[in-house]
Amino acid sequence: MLDFDFEPQAPAWSKRLAAFDLETTGLDLKTARVVTACVVVLDHSGEPEQLHEWLINPGIEIPEPAAAVHGITTEIAVRDGVDPGPAILEITALLKKLSFEMPLVAFNAPYDFTILANESIRYGQEPLDPKPVLDPLVLDKQVDMYRKGKRNLGVMAEHYGIELVDAHNSTADAIAAGRLAQQLAKIKPELDIPIQELHDAQAKWSDEQTESFAKYMRQNRPEFQTVLGWPIKI
Repeated sequence: MLDFDFEPQAPAWSKRLAAFDLETTGLDLKTARVVTACVVVLDHSGEPEQLHEWLINPGIEIPEPAAAVHGITTEIAVRDGVDPGPAILEITALLKKLSFEMPLVAFNAPYDFTILANESIRYGQEPLDPKPVLDPLVLDKQVDMYRKGKRNLGVMAEHYGIELVDAHNSTADAIAAGRLAQQLAKIKPELDIPIQELHDAQAKWSDEQTESFAKYMRQNRPEFQTVLGWPIKI
């Protein structure tokens, strides 16, 4: 069987990606616990090659606002979820293995990777040092910085023609994030650079974007504070 390259103009790094997403108990990076997780490997056309999913009992009550977002209540997590320690170890080990073969994709990477790292520390494990990482949110803000409107995953998926039928489901969100990265790779030639250079560039761009947002917020809230760091805020 011949191996055709159906996207010869796309960067080499975009041909195979491991996309990652978490749904959690909350937004605080230090205290949030993982409830569901997905790691999906996408081929050059954005189709899943591998799919790994976890439903975890976080060991604490899942607040109602969080359950309303992702649909997993404390009752469901206790009944059907696995123990968090072994699950966090599995997720971290899989991402580490895949990172030697392909980039890791996460939309708003500091959210997912920081919570994962803090969970690893919580259970006495070595945190993942994610590298190389692609963050469609950072990439989009850099290549189209003056576009108005929100830039959450749903809005960006619609903007770039990516299907997202079940937002805030970790599997649907991971697949959409991976396909967003591939779409950006196809249409933004400035991203066609070696993946390690792109990883390092995103760290710089993310800090610049965070500082710019903080400067805007301080116009009305002088006390506004922010934390730099990408793809982890520790």
